[in-house]
Amino acid sequence: MIIGIGVDTVDIERLGRQLGRAGGLLARLFTEREAGLPLASLAARFAAKEALIKALGGSGALGWHDLEVPRIPGRAPGFARTPGLSRELALRGAGRVHLSLSHDGGIATAFVIVEASGPETGSTPDRSGREAL
Repeated sequence: MIIGIGVDTVDIERLGRQLGRAGGLLARLFTEREAGLPLASLAARFAAKEALIKALGGSGALGWHDLEVPRIPGRAPGFARTPGLSRELALRGAGRVHLSLSHDGGIATAFVIVEASGPETGSTPDRSGREAL
């Protein structure tokens, strides 16, 4: 069962200007694994974080670093199962998060679907040892 759907778009150049202007914004919004990615990938990840918050109906106690989208070669994009995200998903009865990212023409877009917990939902560890959703 679907709990929520969220979508968000980000102007890539605008995000780049904001990151350059506001000291510390990069470190505040992105984890170490995310921070070294190209600007278009950062914009897509910021859109993903916003889309997930929309799909959940609000951020609750989530911080930006609770919403990590690591790049894992050979794997579709997904959120890392951080302790904060795991807690918020459990509070909402959610078990699985689907994520689609795209960037083209100066715009980054993310689409998120949050599914309820159930016997068919599950996760597997990513290369960092964290479970990916």
